Amino acid sequence: MQSLRRPDRYPRSNKYDPAWVLELDMGPHPLWQLEDLLPALRLRPGDRVLDLGCGRRATSVFLARELGVHVVAVDRWVAEPQLQADLHAAGVADRVDVLQADARQLPFDDAAFDAIVSIDAFEYFGTDVHFLPHLLRALRPGGRIGVSTPALGADPYVDAPPGPVAALVGWEAAAWHSPAWWHTHWELTGLLTDVTAVMQPGSRDDWIIWAREVDDSPLLTMLTSMAPGQIGFALVTATKPTEP
Repeated sequence: MQSLRRPDRYPRSNKYDPAWVLELDMGPHPLWQLEDLLPALRLRPGDRVLDLGCGRRATSVFLARELGVHVVAVDRWVAEPQLQADLHAAGVADRVDVLQADARQLPFDDAAFDAIVSIDAFEYFGTDVHFLPHLLRALRPGGRIGVSTPALGADPYVDAPPGPVAALVGWEAAAWHSPAWWHTHWELTGLLTDVTAVMQPGSRDDWIIWAREVDDSPLLTMLTSMAPGQIGFALVTATKPTEP
């Protein structure tokens, strides 16, 4: 578990017990991904933040504690009672509201949030060209959106996914788009400015550390067969303009 202690690379995430993060395992270390997104999000204390696809709430706890924001945590698969219990245990239940809902059917008012965050979940719904316009309705003008999502360096719609990826995840690799694809996908909406999409530095190696820690041999075999830059996590950020 010592490999998950990374004070130099992820000083904020390092405050959190690796055993706690592993207990909430629904994918590679979510706090490492979120920590690299934070500078682009420019969050301020008191901001209202949608944590979309929050899983077992590690990212929601992190946002509430580290940034002093109010979080609305939404996930389709994790039941509200489980999330509420987790949040009470973490001491942030007064700063995080929870909702079990489908991302495609969000019940929020227009401009309800100052920022939207999605960590290792956007690939399940965000590739739909109709989704982002639906989601952005809930973001205030001038608000920021940032996501982290599994990515291939060469887009699967241009080059077939590498054999090890296809063998392990099959058709789901079609959603592991390249950063360049995500940049185009968001810009084509005409609803965002300052769009950036990059492969998170070191994210393949971070993923390898996680795979070793959770003893996932098939995942480790896939990751170690590929070079840095071939696979990792895309960090995609943008701003909703203040003027239409």
